[in-house]
Amino acid sequence: MKNITLDRIDKEILSFIQDDAERSVADIADAVGLSQTPCWRRIQRLQAADFIKKRVGLLNAQKLGLSMTVFVQVKAARHDGQWLDKFAQHASGFEEVVEFYRMSGEYDYLLKVLVADMVSFDHFYKRLVNGIDLNDVTSSFAMEQIKYATAIPLNHL
Repeated sequence: MKNITLDRIDKEILSFIQDDAERSVADIADAVGLSQTPCWRRIQRLQAADFIKKRVGLLNAQKLGLSMTVFVQVKAARHDGQWLDKFAQHASGFEEVVEFYRMSGEYDYLLKVLVADMVSFDHFYKRLVNGIDLNDVTSSFAMEQIKYATAIPLNHL
């Protein structure tokens, strides 16, 4: 699909969807001042243009027993494409890794890991480092979550 320009209504629709993905098209249409069919068409257009990647339910990690958040920083053993691809595939394969970034700076990668406790983290860590050659790995344990948001800022649009 070609590039589309977002207008005020598109921005409002995106805001409502990221606030509550279960909100009905009728509710969204009413809130943005459209009838249901044009609103539905806009939502379809936004999905086709990949502005809406997926609609999901956000689960409560604490309630599900995942009370430990760990940020793992990794220095690559090598900086060739084959190793980078292998590491990306290796680290992405762990369910515990909920976010994974290639970084600039001292460390090459940052992984956000959710686990139940230190024993679970140790098990994850051993599987991570035993599966591939790494130069350095360091972990930081989150003591308190101050802010957590999944909403993407839209004010710049």
